[in-house]
Amino acid sequence: MKKFSRKEILKLMGLAGIASTAGTFFNKVYGNEMENITSENEKNPVKDIVTLPDTGTWPTKDPFLFCVHHHDVYPSANQSLGPSESLSGRDIGQDFSNKNGWSMYHGSNIPGFPRHPHRGFETVTIVEKGLIDHSDSLGAAARYGKGDVQWLTAGDGIQHAEMFPLFDQVNPNPIDFFQIWVNLPAVHKRVKPYFSMFWADQVPVVNIQDSKGRLTEVTIVAGKYGRNKPQNPPPDSWASESESNFAMWIIKLQSEAEWILPATSSTTNRSLYVVNGTGIKIGKHLINARNQVELIPDIDVNISDNGGGTKLLLLQGKPISEPIVKHGPFVMNTKSEINQAYFDYQNTQFGNWVWGKDDPVHGKELKRFAKLVDGREETPG
Repeated sequence: MKKFSRKEILKLMGLAGIASTAGTFFNKVYGNEMENITSENEKNPVKDIVTLPDTGTWPTKDPFLFCVHHHDVYPSANQSLGPSESLSGRDIGQDFSNKNGWSMYHGSNIPGFPRHPHRGFETVTIVEKGLIDHSDSLGAAARYGKGDVQWLTAGDGIQHAEMFPLFDQVNPNPIDFFQIWVNLPAVHKRVKPYFSMFWADQVPVVNIQDSKGRLTEVTIVAGKYGRNKPQNPPPDSWASESESNFAMWIIKLQSEAEWILPATSSTTNRSLYVVNGTGIKIGKHLINARNQVELIPDIDVNISDNGGGTKLLLLQGKPISEPIVKHGPFVMNTKSEINQAYFDYQNTQFGNWVWGKDDPVHGKELKRFAKLVDGREETPG
């Protein structure tokens, strides 16, 4: 078994880049809007509003570690499932440039994230456009997209690759997805890794009509909404704990649609991300796209679209409230556990990499599938 130097380990780890005051009155600017916020309004559900960075990861609250939104419009494909345009001028292996509206990330010929390790947390990948090819050191593989969700518990340790093959040789190849890192409690950080797929037809989508017939669409990846309940999360996930009050929803409001986000437990961290569109209004707050809204959880939130349609992401959960020590793709509770993760990865590689290359893709057929650890194969529908 090949052993890696610390320098090589650090290089592989770099591939994981998939970081109120009572009685007062003050002003904040959100995009182009200025709004007065006062603590005198007890029904105001907005705690804080933070502008999101143009690139990189979005801030999150416990039990989440971070969220990233990938939106790339790749050019037409070449015969090798990569972009047909020249890669000249890009920092290949570290291309986060968004040059011409797309990046190669850590990919050399096909965009994506070649083989890299994880330990101590989970990744949830929600793909709205495009396809992702997954390969891992447990022997599992998948091609998924078009509304599919992959939920991966890294637990004791796993290596995986996430590549973005391009198929259309005539037209652009857009990809649009969220990847959300969810922490694991200390008791579950060293559990056996777990790979699961939620196909698009297994993910509940609810349409709510307001008094004027305008629709709000809620896609429920995790967390019950009314009588609508998604697939069960992995067994060792914080989301599987009954007291976690965990939810991940994608919300799309039609132009000027109105919708109520129902109140939840007061012990919950609740964040609403205005992903794109014309923005929303919550009470007196006009909130443009690319903002994170931290909400008071036990108050109903009346949300209306500013006119033109808006996409939102809701992340909520009861905090785990344990120490967090992070280094690259390892998330543990102590520094000594991080050092142990280095040692274990160098000596075991977290399993057996059978794919022949660090950036495997699964052929030129558009078929979505998942090959599970036990050898069974799943397909949508």
